[in-house]
Amino acid sequence: MHIHILGICGTFMGGVAALARASGIRVTGCDANVYPPMSEQLAALGIEAIEGYGAEQRALRPDAYVVGNVVTRGNALMEAILDAGERYVSGPQWLAENVLGGLHVLAVAGTHGKTTTASMLAWILEQAGVQPGFLIGGVARDFGVSARPAGAPCAAAGGRGVFVIEADEYDTAFFDKRSKFVHYRPRTVVLNNLEFDHADIFPDLGAIETQFHHLVRTVPGSGRVIVNAGDAALARVLARGLWSERDEFDSAEGWAAVDHEQTPAANAFTVRRAGRALGRCSLQMPGAHSRSNALAAIAAAAHVGVSAAVSIEALARFGGVARRLESRGVVRGVEVIDDFAHHPSAIASTIDGLRDRIGAAGRILAVLEPRSNTMKLGVIKARLPESLRGADRAFVYSGGVSWDVAQALAPLGARLTCEGDLDRLVGAIVAEARDGDRILVMSNGGFGGIHQRLLAALDARRST
Repeated sequence: MHIHILGICGTFMGGVAALARASGIRVTGCDANVYPPMSEQLAALGIEAIEGYGAEQRALRPDAYVVGNVVTRGNALMEAILDAGERYVSGPQWLAENVLGGLHVLAVAGTHGKTTTASMLAWILEQAGVQPGFLIGGVARDFGVSARPAGAPCAAAGGRGVFVIEADEYDTAFFDKRSKFVHYRPRTVVLNNLEFDHADIFPDLGAIETQFHHLVRTVPGSGRVIVNAGDAALARVLARGLWSERDEFDSAEGWAAVDHEQTPAANAFTVRRAGRALGRCSLQMPGAHSRSNALAAIAAAAHVGVSAAVSIEALARFGGVARRLESRGVVRGVEVIDDFAHHPSAIASTIDGLRDRIGAAGRILAVLEPRSNTMKLGVIKARLPESLRGADRAFVYSGGVSWDVAQALAPLGARLTCEGDLDRLVGAIVAEARDGDRILVMSNGGFGGIHQRLLAALDARRST
């Protein structure tokens, strides 16, 4: 069998490519931009990635085209496929039909924390000897890859293989506007949280709640929905119907993190279930959001027979996920940190987590690129000043957005610097930085290589 993947360099579609290749399928693909690191990962798997979407790629004559959601009508190759009446399918549907069937799927959904929680869960299962497959929208440092197939069947999962998937609510494809996650048919679902996001495809929070309701409808009666007990939007989702077992975290009646203590080296807390202490957990990642993610992962692992004690021990060795408070270097006492945060709630949680780690004395210079589609549309810009208040200084890149960044963030006063030119922004940050500062860069993209630019500029300042 041969599939040709349109949009192969995206994290999800690249993961689909890796899983298909592991199954012995011939895989080729194309994307608008083919460049490292995904181009290198694909090449290592023996997968050819073609630059652009030329109609001449039909000459490859695949058995099916697998279409990513970056592809729109007007795409030259897609138009040629449609005109020729050739077989095409979305990435999520192909995954469901060719990889997930017959497996115990554990899906992690929510606005924030999906990648970290799914990575924690996969690591717990790995350490418990379950040999999980997974497809995650990031790279867990402990695995070094974002996707792999499931291993041997697991008795505690009813004799099925086990697969962990990051369940994204974004739409499936230009011809299938349902959320990706409705294709996965999970037996275990984690609902981390739910806020308004993806303003380019959802008109309001209610529309997203409807998609989450559809996800809940796909869980069998013997399955389990694990929900953040304190989230009002998720409560509304479950009020519309729940046909499966229910478990909850961040709850006195369910899974709870109590007696927490944050040090520079560890985020420690006691895991409690229905009022009974089950062990002391220690994470390398700071913040309350990390504790919530850990509880969700522990609860999900319990559904396939992994004890809390095993989960706690595994999490003590969990190395984290790339681009989550990831240190990119230290020059003259100034540390440059990278994080994927791009929504106001995630920005605030990330700053709070770093504050927990360094204490009140350390300075945080927050650097933000409003890059996501929701940010570019400006629909939640009013929440940005509050999300950045935990930082000592805020530096915001105003290039690429049509709304007035300086005006929207004016409540930050003298703590704010806005720049539409990346070189000037780097210069302003370096001029402000001093020994002991943390420069926290937040973006869901590459941000023009700003991390290395900052490190180079800091080094050049040291040299002079």
